[in-house]
Amino acid sequence: MAAHSKLEILKVATKLGLTSFGGPVAHLGYFREEYVRKRGWLDERSYADLVALCQFLPGPASSKVGIGIGLMRGGLLGAVLAWIGFTLPSVIALVVFAYLLHGWDLQGAGWIHGLKLAAVAIVTQAVWGMGKSLTPDRSRATIAILTAIITLVWSTAFTQIAAIAAAGLVGLFLHKSTADTEQQQDTQQLPLSKGVGSVLLLLFIVLLLGLPFLRSLFPHMWGLAVFDSFYRAGALVFGGGHVVLPLLEQEVVPSGWMTPDQFLAGYGAVQAVPGPLFTFAAYLGTLIHGWLGALIATIAIFTPAFLLTLGALPFWNTLRRLPKVKQALWGINAAVVGILLAALYDPVWTSAVRTPGDFSLALLLFGALMFWKLPPWIVVVLAAAGGTLLGLLT
Repeated sequence: MAAHSKLEILKVATKLGLTSFGGPVAHLGYFREEYVRKRGWLDERSYADLVALCQFLPGPASSKVGIGIGLMRGGLLGAVLAWIGFTLPSVIALVVFAYLLHGWDLQGAGWIHGLKLAAVAIVTQAVWGMGKSLTPDRSRATIAILTAIITLVWSTAFTQIAAIAAAGLVGLFLHKSTADTEQQQDTQQLPLSKGVGSVLLLLFIVLLLGLPFLRSLFPHMWGLAVFDSFYRAGALVFGGGHVVLPLLEQEVVPSGWMTPDQFLAGYGAVQAVPGPLFTFAAYLGTLIHGWLGALIATIAIFTPAFLLTLGALPFWNTLRRLPKVKQALWGINAAVVGILLAALYDPVWTSAVRTPGDFSLALLLFGALMFWKLPPWIVVVLAAAGGTLLGLLT
């Protein structure tokens, strides 16, 4: 891969890392706008397939999608650069929070609320665009609507997986007549073989089972203990995002690494920065053992995402070409739209839109994205300013 291509991957991912507010669902909207619509690095169907795969795997969904896109674009180094660019800005910000801003009450800040309203606009745009492409007929629209309802009524990460699996089965039955006639060419070539993928998946299991054993053998090695705790948190969380918070609290508070108040203060801080919520590990690691603790905790919590994504993609790239799998993806892609639709309501809408002023600002931001075609980073700045103004007026 040419040097300019490497720099392009890092540059684009860093821009996303600096501007992607609103959590994993909003990140998928940012990714789609940047990687699919603007740059054409992959098509809508390939993007939806990648999102569907990442929904099946534990860990941070948006980071896994970014890693996968980086791999497709630039090989292993591209995957690493895509992760670094998307993750590093928020890691630095949270380490600074831990050192300098600890104790500030950021949760009620008006500009943070404005960023949540930006997430409403971003997710709405993503649902709109993906819905038009992936649910263009009554059958797929029905799958999306039912998936959204099921996901909202039974709100668990495993419900999402079950809904995706059920939609795949529906696709096998409903899409038989056209599955074999669709011959869309897949232009995505992966530089990893199935053998390498198998090794990475095996390494994931070995670390998951072996780290607790090593920790018991060397109880005084704080670095090993930190890596084990954060690796397990990253490996066992389905759904990503806020789901990881209770697991992390069980790892860091009972062990005496920090107090509950310190933990909750960090949760307030993580709402103020862009990028993946899993970078909360950088804040916690800093409290445990300074910048070195932040480095270990951050690498540990994202390692499962790397191993699973890079390990599964070589098999996924082959499977998705098979007629039966294409039939299943017909329904799965519609289910992904439904999951995004459900997430648009909860937690995105329910945590942000509380007053007519909130709805008005969210509507303006949506118009800025959809119809006035403003860049997302400008919309984020406007959202922060608008949230601050709303805070002053109420």
